[in-house]
Formats: sequence, structure tokens, C-alpha cells
Amino acid sequence: MPVRARNLIALTVFAVAAIATQASAQKKYDPGASDTEITIGNIMPYSGPASSYSVIGKTEAAYFDKINAEGGINGRKIKFISYDDAYSPPKAIEQARKLVESDEVLLIFQSLGTPSNSAIQKYMNAKKVPQLFVATGATKWGDPKNFPWTMGWQPNYQSEGRIYAKYILEHFPNSKIAVFWQNDDAGKDQVKGLRDGLGDKANMIIADKSYEVSDPSIDSQIVALHDSGADTFFSWAAPKGSAQAIRKVGELGWKPRFFLANVSTSVAGVLRPAGLQYAKDIISTAYLKDPTDPAWKDDPGVKAWQAFMDKYYPNGDKLDLNNVYGYAVAQTMVQVLRQCGDDLTRENIMKQAASLKDFSSDVMLPGIKINTSPDDFFPIEQMQLMKFDGEAWHLFGDVIDGEVGHELSH
Repeated sequence: MPVRARNLIALTVFAVAAIATQASAQKKYDPGASDTEITIGNIMPYSGPASSYSVIGKTEAAYFDKINAEGGINGRKIKFISYDDAYSPPKAIEQARKLVESDEVLLIFQSLGTPSNSAIQKYMNAKKVPQLFVATGATKWGDPKNFPWTMGWQPNYQSEGRIYAKYILEHFPNSKIAVFWQNDDAGKDQVKGLRDGLGDKANMIIADKSYEVSDPSIDSQIVALHDSGADTFFSWAAPKGSAQAIRKVGELGWKPRFFLANVSTSVAGVLRPAGLQYAKDIISTAYLKDPTDPAWKDDPGVKAWQAFMDKYYPNGDKLDLNNVYGYAVAQTMVQVLRQCGDDLTRENIMKQAASLKDFSSDVMLPGIKINTSPDDFFPIEQMQLMKFDGEAWHLFGDVIDGEVGHELSH
């Protein structure tokens, strides 16, 4: 073989080896990621007072099964480890430590509940492990300056409060408002959003009563609010408390304009247990399509969700909106992982989560988009009002912006 040809072959071999080395050098992994797998942790109330939310974790697990069956993300399968914390903050801390220190997950995704996430937030940020797309709308999850490893997903409760305030000021400016709220950061945020939104008309709120998630009964609070003479009632409570409130308002024969927190709009989990006859005409907000609404019966996104439920989560209740929520947030997580490419470091996970541009799940309402930036950790800030007709929710009005921007980070 002539010397020149030999040299050429040697050069080619060297070039191929250099490219291969460069390619493997571009792959970056933190604990929980490898060439074949991405390990994601999750904490859900599979038992306890908020267990009706547990279907969210089951839907997410089913969605990741679907992604794995289709070949995974950039060739990697998702390993999803989900633990029960019974909606108890001390238990949430225990499970977060187990996920980070024993299971060595890449991130914790969609841990549920304001009290549980509040309990683990400092730990997650000290460990520099993403606490991503938490399942609660408290405003504190949008504070990148102080908690750069924590990000919310759903519209925050202050946005929701402001959206209702806009509607009331426009249509019922002389309302007398009674507010029933959960005594934690979630409830306080919602009341703050409503007050801020009402501005100098905040004195329209003539009565408010709080309750603890663990309270067996909330009857005395509802009776007191009824006796206040209010003609407009807000229930900001977890599903069980909201179901009890709807039933009690109905049993009292009280007929206020009734506004219900978005987190408690499930027909299967809240309205049916409360009594559908008592739920008629309740107003709430939406940012996801409701498969029970005939308006979406031919919608491709809803059809895709139904096909997913049939194949990967056949025991799931198609009337439970929490199963739509779990699907939409899992799609958002998959988008972030796709954007990460071969750089599966915790830092890059947060970087990609903070650079979502006009992303939409196929079950989000038209016109509602996810946008984030390094100083905006509020992915969804728009909602639309809807009313329950005794059988299904129906949207009305335009998409409203809740105007709570990152300037609220505190």
C-alpha cells in the first residue's frame, strides 16, 4: 500500500475517533440520567384528605409508559418513581430525601399540594435538584431569585382571584361577597388575588371563614357565611372541602352567585359527591379542555387523550378532569426533556424549563400558551370562565389574563 494511502487511512481513522470522542463528550449527565434512562421522582397524596388528587400521579405514570412504548425521549426510557405522602408535610420531607438520596432521581416532578411543597422547597434548592412543575398554584413557586430550582405549572391562585374580580367588577359591581378558604398558603393567595383584583372595591368582601384540610365538618363556617347576608360566595378549598361546601350551601337553600376554585371543578371528584342538583350554575375557571363538554367531542386533542386513556389508563375515570391535567403537565415535562437533548444535567433541566416558548398541550384551551423565561417562572397565566349546567361545564367569555407577572416574586 502506498505511504500516502496509508497516511490517509490513518488520518480518517483518527478523524472518526475524534468525532466519536467529541460526541460522547457532549453527553452530560447528573445522577438519575444515563444513555438509556431518565429517573424522575414524584410525591402524591395516594392516601389521606387529598387522595382524590392521586389519579394525577397515575395519569402521569401512564403517560410516561406511552412515551416509553414509543421509544422514549432521545432514545432514553423514563423511570418514574412515585411515593405517597398522605398530604402530610413531614412525610413529604421524608419521601423527597428518599428520592434524592437513595433513588438518586434527576429531578422531582409534580409533587402535589402547597403544604408538602412548602416543606421540601428549601431542601430541594439547597440540594440543587429541580422541584419542577409543582402541582399547586401558590404564587411562591414563581420566585427564581430566591428559589431557582422550584417552578410551578398551573395558573397561580392570585391570577385566578384577579380573573374572578375582573368579572365581578364588570358584571356585578354591587356584590356582597362571602369567602370560604383553606387555611394555608393556597387559600391566602386566592383571597389576596381577589382583594387585589377588586382594588378599592375590596370592601365588597363582607365575610370570610377559613377551615383546616383535616376538619371533619365545615358546616358551622358555611352557616356563618350564609348568615352574613352575602349574595356572592367563593369556595377556595380542596376537593373534599369544596364538595362539603357545595352540599351545605344547597341544603341551606342559599342561592348565592357561587364561584368555585379551579382545583375543585372535577365532576367525578367533587360535584357528583356534593350532589349535581346543588352544583348547577356554579362558575369557575378553566385552562384545559373538558372532555365532558360536547363542544370538544370532535376535537383532535381530546380524541388523542381518550385514545391514551383507553390504552394506557383504562381504569381511569374519563369524567375526572384531574386525568386531563396529569396528561397536559406530563406533556410539558416531556417537551422540557426533549429540549435538553443529551445534556441531562439538573442545571440544563431548569434552563430548558425556563425557556418554553408558546408551548401548548393538545388538551389546553385554544389561545392558552405556556411561556417561561429566566425571570418568569409562571408557565400558565391565562384562563377562561365556565359555568356548570347540572351535567357539564360550558365555557363563556374570552380568555382572560390574570396579570400576575414575575414582579410578584417575593
